[in-house]
Amino acid sequence: MQFPLETDELKLLADVLLEQDPGKNDALLNKVMARDLRWDVDELEQTADLLAAKERSLRDEISRQTNPARKAELQQRLALLERVLEKVNEACVMF
Repeated sequence: MQFPLETDELKLLADVLLEQDPGKNDALLNKVMARDLRWDVDELEQTADLLAAKERSLRDEISRQTNPARKAELQQRLALLERVLEKVNEACVMF
């Protein structure tokens, strides 16, 4: 299954993958860096799980944030993350 992602969405996905255990998601990260989004169902589900976990942690961070500028920045990142997660979830359903 292949799905389209914008440049900013690819960057966010790469950032989320890089935040994980070193080496654990190298194959996915290599595909993202090569803009090769022809993934199998396991890769899509793994990505959906990672993004959902990141969404939860980002929401927690936003709720604790007292700096308005930083909070706005985090909310923009959350909106982007939600957009990517929605695309990944749609690809999972279509698989």
